[in-house]
Amino acid sequence: MGWELLVTPRELIMVFLIWFVLDVNGLAKREDIESSLTIINEVSTQSVGALCITEQYRPLMVPIDTLRFESARQKADLAATLLQDLGVAHHNGLQDAISKNILVSDPSVLSARVLAMNATTGVLVNSAWWQKQGLEMGGPKKVSDSTMEVGQRPNSDYPWYEDADTSPGLRSPKFVESPPNVSYRGWWTYPYFSCPARRWLMSYSVPIPPPIRRGLKGFLSLDVDISHLEVDQCEYQFHDSSIKTMAIFHGSHKCHNETSECIFRPALQIPSWSRGRYQCQCRKGYYSPHDGGVFNGSLIEVAWEEHLENASDTWEVIFKCLKCAPGCHVCTDPSPCLATYHWPFRITLLTISISCVFCTIVLNCYMFKYRKLKVFKVASPTFLSITLLGCATMYLEMAAIFPVLDRYSCIATKWSRHLGFCVTYTALLMKTWRVSLTYRVKSAHKVKLTDKQLLQWMVPILLVMLIYLGAWTLSDTPTAEEIMDNEELRFKQCVYNWWDHSLAIGEVLFLAWGVRVCYNVRNAESLYNEARLISYAIYNIALVNIMMIAFHLFIFPRAGPDIKYFLGFVRTQLSTTTTIALVFGPKVIRVLRGQGDQWDNRARSRGVTASFSLNGIGLVPEEAPDLFQENEELKEEIQKLAAQIEFMKIVHMEMNNRHIKPKAGGYFTTLNAPVAVQSPLSKAANKPPDEL
Repeated sequence: MGWELLVTPRELIMVFLIWFVLDVNGLAKREDIESSLTIINEVSTQSVGALCITEQYRPLMVPIDTLRFESARQKADLAATLLQDLGVAHHNGLQDAISKNILVSDPSVLSARVLAMNATTGVLVNSAWWQKQGLEMGGPKKVSDSTMEVGQRPNSDYPWYEDADTSPGLRSPKFVESPPNVSYRGWWTYPYFSCPARRWLMSYSVPIPPPIRRGLKGFLSLDVDISHLEVDQCEYQFHDSSIKTMAIFHGSHKCHNETSECIFRPALQIPSWSRGRYQCQCRKGYYSPHDGGVFNGSLIEVAWEEHLENASDTWEVIFKCLKCAPGCHVCTDPSPCLATYHWPFRITLLTISISCVFCTIVLNCYMFKYRKLKVFKVASPTFLSITLLGCATMYLEMAAIFPVLDRYSCIATKWSRHLGFCVTYTALLMKTWRVSLTYRVKSAHKVKLTDKQLLQWMVPILLVMLIYLGAWTLSDTPTAEEIMDNEELRFKQCVYNWWDHSLAIGEVLFLAWGVRVCYNVRNAESLYNEARLISYAIYNIALVNIMMIAFHLFIFPRAGPDIKYFLGFVRTQLSTTTTIALVFGPKVIRVLRGQGDQWDNRARSRGVTASFSLNGIGLVPEEAPDLFQENEELKEEIQKLAAQIEFMKIVHMEMNNRHIKPKAGGYFTTLNAPVAVQSPLSKAANKPPDEL
């Protein structure tokens, strides 16, 4: 079984870089960094006078990266190799030439020296010490040091010098450990402050062993000026390439990392080493009532020392940022930034909406149970079920917009709102459109539009809506954006873009077509008055949607989340619940009264038969025809024709025999007759004389 790679290549590279930097810098301890920062602070606060009286050098115990001075190190190694090959001569001509050439060829080198000592006694035989003139670092100048006189052993207090008894192959504590897998001839010193030069320096020293046991051994050293480097105590940041920082001090700031971030402030003019050259600024979502949330690093360093000595709690109280109110990205006080959601109120509205969903399901089951009753059968149970399904989907919109909106709730909102509207409205409109086609027929031929045919017209409309919503979700997924209410409090609302506007335009045109169809059938008669009730429902849907758009855009454009939720609840109830009440309310009442299987006598008295029901063709089921129903319809037609023939016979007889009067108890005066007709001539005979 092979090994599995548990980390990514990028993580491996990052681990290698971190390991390399830490190893090159000697894995400095935290205590060494803090003590070095204390020394830097003493030097930068004009305590140099007291320092330079007691000692001439003050080294730090932290290494810095020496790769930037690689050219100077290579020149020193080359010069040491040359001196070893040629031998350290008793005269200093070669030594002077080498020291001077190193100064001239490398601008970062401040001083260079070559010492020749007796290999047995360690006594200085001669020396060549060159340095650049003054603080302006002018041309090379040979200097002499009274502490290094010929005939004496060199002073071991120099940071760059190791006494003669130490083996050149062993690293002295004065020097920094070399990077791994790198072979240097010499050693770099720790950074140190030089009182004679008034600068921060770092030296590279190379011992030159004698060619024989007895003879002269050499010692080459050069000083590199590192005063131009910046003490950056913040975490690593990308700076201008002209700003040179020391990585060893990164992360040594005293900001509260959880609440504030460190911002490095480089020197504006001449760089100088100093502690606390940074600012602590409150992070996003945090604030401080002091100094605008921006604190000077020098003050924080002092407060940190007092905190360690338990002398003051300023570091924890004053320089610690406080968390903003929930949802605040930027704040200056604890004032709220998010609008308040009144959850009990929203839960109440949601409970009502979910109850309506269950009621819709119960109503659908109730209708399925009594689907063979005439009151449901003439109204197409299939389309009634589709209408209830769309209403339940529209109710679910209240559940989608209930929580704090995010991407998924916005997707659910768009789908439940538009798909529910399309299903409900299309089902009602298909039924009304069938009535319109039947009502406008001029011939005696009966128009037959079955439920299956209407579903074939309905499916493409729903398919277009599904394709549109699917393309919208995949290509430009609806998400939530933050908006402000009247009190400048933020809350999330689903984004409205051209997808919404395009769909809204399409729905408005669809509503307009539905209103036009309803207007065309305004005078049509149907059993149980269903065509008119559906027209009222469609009018109501159009009116409610127009009113809600006006409320959102003009009356409450910056309403809070609870008001918007309430408006959505009102829109759902006024459009959906009203539709259910208009379409299903009269039917349920008739069933509860036991009249669900009786014809609408009032409609039938106006000449509306089962053939002119809401189905357009009457009861045209998909299964075998109902013979009883067909017989009932034939009886109705025969009675109407018989009444009309009898009426014409009486009228013709009375016109030719005006002295004959209708006989009392005749056919047309019988109470059991389906249509009571009175002769026009008898009407005129019964009028008073003053009306004739």
